[in-house]
Amino acid sequence: MAKDYARGFYRSRAWRDTQAAYMASQHNVCERCGGLARIVHHKRHINPENIGDLSVTLDWANLEAVCLVCHNIEHMGSDATAAGLRFDPQGNLVQTPGMTD
Repeated sequence: MAKDYARGFYRSRAWRDTQAAYMASQHNVCERCGGLARIVHHKRHINPENIGDLSVTLDWANLEAVCLVCHNIEHMGSDATAAGLRFDPQGNLVQTPGMTD
């Protein structure tokens, strides 16, 4: 789920349009593994200091189409993925079914 400071940005028309156009330009292919991309990831992560910087938030040079697995590894590392932790399509941290201790 988006952090409070970014919630408005992720709901904005500018982001939705940029996200859709970027994903279409990549043909919904993950730029890391070639799988089905589901998320447009910011290479330089958004934070409270740069949320208003269009070169961070909307510039295609800072975007990457990624699948859920590659996105999870980016944010949590392979150890978390191996432990069954992942982000769902809505950005919530969840346990992969069947991976609990």
